[in-house]
Amino acid sequence: MPLKLTTYRAGSDIPPLPGNDTFHSTALFHIYEATPGYAPILIVASLEGKPVAKLLATIRSSVRLFPPALIKRCEVFGTGEYFAEGIDREAIFSDMLQRLTDEALRKAFLIEFRNLPDARFGYRCFRVNRYFPISWMRVRNSLHNVAHAEDRFSPSRIRQVKKGLKNGAEVREARNAEEVERFAHMLHHIYSWKIRRHFPSREFFHQLIKHSINNDEQRNRIFIVLHKHKIIGGSACVYSGDNAYLWFSGGMRKTHALLYPGVLAVWKALADAKERGYRHLEFIDVGLPFQKHSYREFVLRFGGKQISTRRWFRFRWKWLNWVLNWIYR
Repeated sequence: MPLKLTTYRAGSDIPPLPGNDTFHSTALFHIYEATPGYAPILIVASLEGKPVAKLLATIRSSVRLFPPALIKRCEVFGTGEYFAEGIDREAIFSDMLQRLTDEALRKAFLIEFRNLPDARFGYRCFRVNRYFPISWMRVRNSLHNVAHAEDRFSPSRIRQVKKGLKNGAEVREARNAEEVERFAHMLHHIYSWKIRRHFPSREFFHQLIKHSINNDEQRNRIFIVLHKHKIIGGSACVYSGDNAYLWFSGGMRKTHALLYPGVLAVWKALADAKERGYRHLEFIDVGLPFQKHSYREFVLRFGGKQISTRRWFRFRWKWLNWVLNWIYR
């Protein structure tokens, strides 16, 4: 029986599906679906009536200097999830990729595959579908082979954590919707000054917490840094398998410099992930792949390692896509 592909655009239509990859889960589909500015697409591959793989993408509005003005881009984390033995994963991915490309380019100007678990997987499939790769950097902290998350911190980072706590900062998990709203408001103010980095609607963070319980395991957490009951920093984390992922973080370092809110937000995410037994914590976005990047330099002082990888891109405009394919061939 040939492979059957089914595309879902409404969460109410999705049947129960196997798998435990958060970035291709029905729960994340619902989070995207409930967030203004996001339009998720889930492609499910089936053999003999049984699902064997799935691929989740979302189309979101984005403001960039290039391409200019307001555009819609399709974003995918990884290359899908496969939950059947003895299947040809690359062949199935090839079919799902072609379906996603056809579906997404009707509305999105750009498709981006990022945070690939294996940079070699699907290389031919991407090329056949006229995607082009750009070398990128990832930063990941190993937690399974250290006694404490702080063991690989730079000496200056450890001093900043101790000084921030000594000066009166409190770091803990957000407890209610009001704290999540205040956290999102604070983080939006910080991200509004960053031209390249995307920040979602505040509803995204409320949905993260709403959908945090899945199979009796908390999949999402928001940590906040407070001083005199005011939220001055924080971080939002998601969890998948043995790994934790820091999706958004920031702190009001200009107005609360001696409290190091940005440092404490990352420290709490790492310490909590270590305490709960996760093997790694990865920073989802550490900036453009320049030789030096301020945010990447910031997170590397927490003891993580840089990993060379790639991202795959596909533009709707054929002439632009052809030029970039020629440049990055």
